[in-house]
Amino acid sequence: MADGEELQTFTSIMDALVRISTSMKNMERELICPVCKEMYKQPLALPCMHNVCHVCASEILVQHGYICCDPSSEPTSPASTPATRSPRMGRRVIPKPDRLDRLLKSGFGTYPGRKRGAVHPQTVSFPCPACQRDVDLGERGLGNVFRNLTLERIVERYRQTINISTAIMCQFCKPPQLEATKGCTECKSSFCNECFKLYHPWGTQKAQHEPTPPTLTFRPKGLMCPEHKEEVTHYCKTCQRLVCQLCRVRRAHASHKVTPVLSAYQALREKLTKSLAYILSSQDTVQLQIAELEETVKHTEVNGSQAKEEVSQLIRGLCTVLEEKQTALLQAIQESQQERLASLHHQIQEHRSMLENSGMVGYAQEVLKETDHPCFVQAAKQLHSRIVRATDSLQTFRPAATSSFSRFQVDLSREMKLLTDLTFIKAPEAPVIDTQRTYAYDQIFLCWRLPQHSPPAWHFTVEYRKSDTKAKALKLWQRREEVRGTSALVEYLDTDSVYVLRVKGCNKAGFGEYSEDIYLHTPPAPVLNFFLDNRWGFNRERLAISKDQRAVRSVPGLPMLFAAERLMTSCHLSIDLLIGDVAVTQGRSYWACCVDPSSYLVKVGVGLESKLQEWFQVPQDVVSPRYDPDSGHDSGAEDATVDAPPPYAFLTIGMGKILLSHGSALTSRDPSGCTIPLPPRIGICLDYERGKVSFYDAVSFRGLWECGVDCSGPVCPAFCFIGGGALQLQELVASKQERKVTIGGLSKLD
Repeated sequence: MADGEELQTFTSIMDALVRISTSMKNMERELICPVCKEMYKQPLALPCMHNVCHVCASEILVQHGYICCDPSSEPTSPASTPATRSPRMGRRVIPKPDRLDRLLKSGFGTYPGRKRGAVHPQTVSFPCPACQRDVDLGERGLGNVFRNLTLERIVERYRQTINISTAIMCQFCKPPQLEATKGCTECKSSFCNECFKLYHPWGTQKAQHEPTPPTLTFRPKGLMCPEHKEEVTHYCKTCQRLVCQLCRVRRAHASHKVTPVLSAYQALREKLTKSLAYILSSQDTVQLQIAELEETVKHTEVNGSQAKEEVSQLIRGLCTVLEEKQTALLQAIQESQQERLASLHHQIQEHRSMLENSGMVGYAQEVLKETDHPCFVQAAKQLHSRIVRATDSLQTFRPAATSSFSRFQVDLSREMKLLTDLTFIKAPEAPVIDTQRTYAYDQIFLCWRLPQHSPPAWHFTVEYRKSDTKAKALKLWQRREEVRGTSALVEYLDTDSVYVLRVKGCNKAGFGEYSEDIYLHTPPAPVLNFFLDNRWGFNRERLAISKDQRAVRSVPGLPMLFAAERLMTSCHLSIDLLIGDVAVTQGRSYWACCVDPSSYLVKVGVGLESKLQEWFQVPQDVVSPRYDPDSGHDSGAEDATVDAPPPYAFLTIGMGKILLSHGSALTSRDPSGCTIPLPPRIGICLDYERGKVSFYDAVSFRGLWECGVDCSGPVCPAFCFIGGGALQLQELVASKQERKVTIGGLSKLD
């Protein structure tokens, strides 16, 4: 039993050692300089949060034309001794002393990082080997960079843990060197006993140096300011940099947030502890993500090979088509060539028959010798046709076929351009939302287009969500996938809410980028669907209603001319009234309309159905008791007591302006202070229970005017015209047959 427990204990110890060894080897990657690929030696903390050896940083700056102090030039520096110099130092090209003298004389400065030949101070740009970005080191170059003492200590502990530390030799012994037994932080060197006594003689200031254990790296007791060589005591949050007392009072940090280094230490330590605890508690998640990434690697390898095979197959198919086309074209040329050669050979035979010693000429000469007239006529008639053809061919000679094959040339310029431009399919670019055609009413009508040179899209995905600034967390996106065309309807929306929408396209290459987000405000109440009532009340001579009963135009005509004649005798123009065919008896309702900017005077609003019927029975003129030309709005308040709400309320619109009411009569006669431009659409919201009617800019939903109205009975939408004008009700998005909308336009009246 005891042997089993000892074996189990031994196994546990070995497993722990293996885990520690694996952890240490994994940590070694964090301790390797990205330049020399060795463990850090005197690492510097760059502003980009990466580290690099001091010697490596100096070499990089020298390669980029900067003057840098050689970090190995200090006689007491451990890096300058054979015992501590890195093996890679032997491979470095050290500038000759005379060259260094010339460089220093031409450098116009003594601190590291000054550009050669620079007359005026300039900032040093350091190319970070880790992030491949240019890091601004300031005018002092490496002299402005802190040494990462924490990283040095970690490297030293790591060396001691894995037993790769070598014997430290005395830096001042003549060969053969003895092993060092003491170190001196002030001298930054390691000594044997004899050399320590020799370089620290009794009775001198060096005799007061306290011996320390020998080491390869001598670090200061605390982090020192690179510029003032004083211990850092504060941390500048604005610059994200440690500063000393002198740095703190300088003008560069005068208005910055500076905190004691202890506070920064506690805050960063707490953040780092929490982040590390979160990572350690999420090891299962990390393993799952690693497994997912490894699976992704496998899929990438398989899909990459499959993509290569698909491209190769397509190219082979293209080559097959080209070979077939080549065969067909060559066959056409061959057939034309044979046909031409046959014609030319036949023509040659005909011309050869006209030669003196040819058969036809000899035969003709023999026929001419015939003296028997009937026989001669019989033979000469057959021969004469051949002679005539030969004579014509001789007089109008032309080859029977051309030797040129110019019409068999192939123009491959377009095909060559296509082949040259042959590349992989690209995903569609980010769509551009058409803000002129996109709007929110009973539903949201969203319209977009692709940029001019964008690859085509097979379909689109529309995403939307409700934007709530008071909510702590963002709502999830809702999607409508595989939308065909360049428009879509978004349904089932909350009233008086702001929705954010975006679109992305998709084709064989996958999904493209999202469009810019667009924010749309839904109406403050459910949309009331109604038509203009053409059955009773309105003046058919002056008002023309469209067939769909959603648009009306005021056509004054001759009555307007007659009224103009009577104006000189104090007669007034009539007001033409038109109402909707639906009355509101409860709840909140909203509708919108577009008013032609060229209209002379139009009023939009609501009124009690009973009062509006009275209006139809008794025609009203411009000086009606219900119309106060100084108020800007027709409220009907004169017919009731002071506290009772008016039976109707109208917003006055004329000549592209809206006349706003300030609650009292306007006596200034200054139109600039009481009018605003007419928006593309006017929105009207009726709250029946509260007895309130509100008017909005239906595009931005900015409130224009609000007043009370009598809701003791059914309330109807109402519209008034004085003079010429036109108006169109906003059509429901859901009832559109064609999804083409012109915001603010008026339909053509029949």
